Amino acid sequence: MKKHVFGACIAASTALTPVWANAQVTIEWWHAMGGELGEMLEDIATDFNATQSDFEVRPSFRGTYTETMTGAIAAFRAQQQPHIVQVFEVGTGTMMAAEGATYPIYQLMADFDVQFEPSAYLPTVVGYYTDPDGNMLSFPFNSSTPIMYYNKDIFEAAGLDPEQPPQTWAEMETASVAILEAGAAPCGFTTSWPSWVMLENFSAWHNIPLGTQENGFAGFDTEFVFNNELVATHWDNLKAWQDAGAFRWGGPNTGPDAFPAFYSGECAMVFGSSASRAGVLRNTDFNVGYGFQPYYDTVEGAPQNTIIGGATLWVLQGKDAAEYEGVARFFEYLSQPEVQAQWHQDTGYLPITQAAFDLTREQGYYDENPGADTSILQMTLNEPTENSKGLRFGSFVQIRDIISEEMESVMTGAKTGQEAADNAVSRGNALLREFEAAMN
Repeated sequence: MKKHVFGACIAASTALTPVWANAQVTIEWWHAMGGELGEMLEDIATDFNATQSDFEVRPSFRGTYTETMTGAIAAFRAQQQPHIVQVFEVGTGTMMAAEGATYPIYQLMADFDVQFEPSAYLPTVVGYYTDPDGNMLSFPFNSSTPIMYYNKDIFEAAGLDPEQPPQTWAEMETASVAILEAGAAPCGFTTSWPSWVMLENFSAWHNIPLGTQENGFAGFDTEFVFNNELVATHWDNLKAWQDAGAFRWGGPNTGPDAFPAFYSGECAMVFGSSASRAGVLRNTDFNVGYGFQPYYDTVEGAPQNTIIGGATLWVLQGKDAAEYEGVARFFEYLSQPEVQAQWHQDTGYLPITQAAFDLTREQGYYDENPGADTSILQMTLNEPTENSKGLRFGSFVQIRDIISEEMESVMTGAKTGQEAADNAVSRGNALLREFEAAMN
């Protein structure tokens, strides 16, 4: 029995049993998408079910990303796991360590002779979800990156060019002060997902490491090193901008107060997932602009490229071969350029295959929707480096909470940026050592 973090090992049937002609096979898919995104996800399953009569994919909303992953782990231990579970990118390290609990996608597709070409996917997506040998472990479904959304009407009211969002942090400060002084809005900018935006992507954008061992890609014996001067200074700047009214803390973890402040016109700019685009367009009655993440132009090599967020679909062991054939066929359906292009256009998630990107461009979508390609341009700005290809740390779900907590302590004035970064590194490294010990 292989040792893994799920605490159980269930073998799947490996016999390639053909699908019974008179029995429709049910595929359970646990996901973490509510609201408009959840409705679009349900539509995908419905559309697949309508293309054939052998399999029925049944999506089931299981709460937040953390709740969904935690629930799937508990279900696996109780041998009541779904076939497919949607896991966000920071859960990748945990899922990779769960040997014997997951059915790697490259193996699944090969076992059922279903065409699957990793080279068809964007390199920034493939690299995040492959093992050291280049084998894809999970199916890329919804990949995103943080971008800037801004209120063009407020920019105009403040005498700013509505077609030119700030590009550097110095320009962010200047624009925010101009907005405040003009009385165009009581807040310059805010952010959702503070750890993801203001540390993880901030570091990649400036080509500085979060941790050793290529941000964890080269092994579990990694340590955090993000308590550098640039990060500490940036967190101190956020606090100073908050005190001046230019920045507003949107809350810890997901930053739940950020987008409401943007929708209401209280804050002129917000940083959030490119996949928030659908929600932004539905919840605003003003002209919306899109921009890159700002950077400090004193940092050599910046801007570099941002990294992905979102999630992939992991397959769990312990089901019959006929059911896994259905999973493979479903993934084959999801890989079609038409399906991927529609998902990208409807949601704002990245077109994760080159074919879907090309099809979207050929359809004239980017011409008709200026700014819709911001996320792609930002992620592919430069070839990824060891510091900007992503991150792979064990227990990062909990570590991200620690980072968010320490950042909030800066916003409340309890700590300096350096103190908070030092504490986050120390507390995070302790969890990394616990995770590493559990693997041995």
